[in-house]
Amino acid sequence: MPSPTLSCDKGGKERGGLLSLLLAKVSSIASRALGKRPSKRPAPRPWPTIVIHGGAGTIRKEKMTCAEEKELRAGLCQATERGYAVLRSGGTAADAVEAAVRALEDNPLFNAGKGAVFNAKGVNQLEASFMDGRTGAAGAATLLTTVRNPITLARRVMESNRHVFLGGAGAEDYARDKGLDLVHPSYFWTKHRWEQHERGFLRSDSASTSSTRVESSERDGMGDYSHLPMGTVGAVALDAAGYLATATSTGGMSNKWDGRIGDTPIIGAGTWADCHIAVSGTGAGEYFIRQGTAQYIALRANLLGETPAAAGELAMLEMKRIGGDGGVICLDSAGRLTMTFCSDGMYRGYCSAQTGHIPAIAIFNTEKIAPDDNHVSLP
Repeated sequence: MPSPTLSCDKGGKERGGLLSLLLAKVSSIASRALGKRPSKRPAPRPWPTIVIHGGAGTIRKEKMTCAEEKELRAGLCQATERGYAVLRSGGTAADAVEAAVRALEDNPLFNAGKGAVFNAKGVNQLEASFMDGRTGAAGAATLLTTVRNPITLARRVMESNRHVFLGGAGAEDYARDKGLDLVHPSYFWTKHRWEQHERGFLRSDSASTSSTRVESSERDGMGDYSHLPMGTVGAVALDAAGYLATATSTGGMSNKWDGRIGDTPIIGAGTWADCHIAVSGTGAGEYFIRQGTAQYIALRANLLGETPAAAGELAMLEMKRIGGDGGVICLDSAGRLTMTFCSDGMYRGYCSAQTGHIPAIAIFNTEKIAPDDNHVSLP
């Protein structure tokens, strides 16, 4: 039987009516409890918008050269342009976020696809998730080692309308059946990620469990790649029809345990999209899972009428309070967006009519490319 979804398709029958009524009732109760009238949902704005992130974490300007910074900004710009081109040509939000995230997956600088980090056994294990706010459908895949673009597999799982989450060999079999691009695991090997992998073992003074041990004579020749994105990549988009979608992809944590699954493929933790808001997160995955960050933000926006900026800021402050760090990008059906992070920096960008159809890109916490581009910290 097909999975039940909550649809906001303006051209078809409303699905999930009972859930809609329940949400409306809960919203009314919550509003009365706060002494407020139920909030009116703002009408969708006509202009298409895309927001992307390329990871959050310890990002300091002094740690990268001008050339490295330029290359990273170019990668963010290219991904933003790819997604926005889809929207400007009348494409859907789902097509736009897939295009943007595929561009980041194909760029070896970002921790997804080609640029994925290694786990403790020296293997690249990738994961991704996809959610279409128009239908409420979701798809995810994890423990991938041969799928070139995990985000496309996550979307195919979503479109199967049968399952939401596939992992390991079964997920890769499904990718093969669907004719997706499969590669040899060596495709994901990059020098900078391998050196990060080995350096991680040196820092912890533990023996490498990978097949190749680093010799002391090689250690001095290791580059400093601490400026490179170590988090997740993601995109949220609003199309001309007023629909939203979210796509998130990652290689996970460097030197993670074999088989570790992070927040990225867990719907409601690192990814969410519905009729009113789309969220993609990056950062300390275990904390995003415990908090249920993406759905936490969506519930505050949907039930309490909070803006993406207010809900995102509260989530990131709470994240910092419990010991985590990271960031979120959020976009609602009115075109209101936020890029909020509690880490030192976040690779981010967006494009819409408000930017003159030219991508606005930022990396550091000293930059502000939108009114709600917010770095938050505990008082």
